[in-house]
Amino acid sequence: MDLVDENELEKLRDKKLQELEQQAENQQADQARREQVEAQKKAVLRQVLEPEARERLQRIKMARPQKGEHLEQQLIQLAASGRISQKLTDAQLKRILAQSQENREINIERR
Repeated sequence: MDLVDENELEKLRDKKLQELEQQAENQQADQARREQVEAQKKAVLRQVLEPEARERLQRIKMARPQKGEHLEQQLIQLAASGRISQKLTDAQLKRILAQSQENREINIERR
């Protein structure tokens, strides 16, 4: 009886070990994909932004991560569609930021 229990226990251990190894492999693959996407984003941004504009974008991302990510996506889409013909300067990036601020209205209603 003890031999059967030990065999079942060993099988359960092996199964659990395989599941954990599979999870670790999936996590590594996900991490690799995220790193690859991040590297592609950086490469595109390096092509479309002057160094000062990249620094400003990094500061925005540190202060407001969501806004920085949104701006990055916007710039990448503009570059992909061919609407950016030369590198954007810091002043041009400021204008894009100002336009995105203007588009967002906040209405407060008192009741």
